Amino acid sequence: MAKQENIISMASGQGTSRRAAARKARPYATVAGAILAGLALLLPLALPWLKTPVIFAACFGIAALGVSILIRAGQVSFGHAMFSCAAGYAVAFAARWWTQLDSVALLAIGTIFATLFGLVIGLFVVRYREIFFGMLNLALSMVLFAVLGKFFHLTGGTDGMRLVRSTFLGMNLERDGFETALLLTAVASAVVIGLLVQRYLNSVAGQALAAIKTNETRLEYVGLSTYRVLLTGYLLSAALCGFSGAMFVVAQGLVTPEMGYWVRSGEFLFIAILGGVAHPVGAFLGATLFEFVKLFAAAYLTGAWQMVLGIVLLAVVFLAPTGISGVIVRLQSGNKEGAKR
Repeated sequence: MAKQENIISMASGQGTSRRAAARKARPYATVAGAILAGLALLLPLALPWLKTPVIFAACFGIAALGVSILIRAGQVSFGHAMFSCAAGYAVAFAARWWTQLDSVALLAIGTIFATLFGLVIGLFVVRYREIFFGMLNLALSMVLFAVLGKFFHLTGGTDGMRLVRSTFLGMNLERDGFETALLLTAVASAVVIGLLVQRYLNSVAGQALAAIKTNETRLEYVGLSTYRVLLTGYLLSAALCGFSGAMFVVAQGLVTPEMGYWVRSGEFLFIAILGGVAHPVGAFLGATLFEFVKLFAAAYLTGAWQMVLGIVLLAVVFLAPTGISGVIVRLQSGNKEGAKR
């Protein structure tokens, strides 16, 4: 296993340095993640109205983490919201057909459906690279958006489908209790998913995925199928977006075709750039910043909140091109070098 990992590091050209940077960033990233998770759990206790924004931020962070997995392979998707949307509609139809289903079962159904949908799409899309990869995802997401809008008698058209609040782990909860349960689930899921994704990225499969960006030909030369490697990453990405969409729909109680529109895909990409791809915690830091900037900008600058988001993104691109997690890596590396001197 170690020999294979060394070969993949040679194929990537910078795999060793990237792993070293990730290890150096781990203490700072762990602290940042722990602080963020603590605040996500404690602040809603003092300010109950924060429960829903925190849940949505966790959902967006999980989806952005899925998108960032592909970015590490050098592929940018402009249509990954289709998996969140597909999962949302799977949850809505399942809740309509089987009214006794628990919320946890609905989350599982949405995630599984999105993963299978990602397999169908991925078998075709991962054969392409760069702008072709991005535009194919965008085109397919817009086809899904159009279909959901046209079949009004099945999907409710642009009005979408509503969900009746279901049980949570067998418990019939009122709205406040249900939101609290979803909040705990969202935060716990974000922590576990972040740890699992970090483990995947540090594995042989994760290093092979990163090598696609730097030297795909050399990776094929050492005997690894870049098609399978990227397909695996694509499936993981679809599953994360699907889980995000399922959680979002269960929390909101409504799914509409807008969940699969290109604007939502752009938001996922926005968050991934904002947080950076150096460490999984970046996706959640970016999602928190995005959600609360949007929330307060919409409240105080109703007609110009998009401009505020644009300014924030421009500031990050110019001041921190590697995103928030990239800053964490740089700070940690700087402290290590200073300590050696």
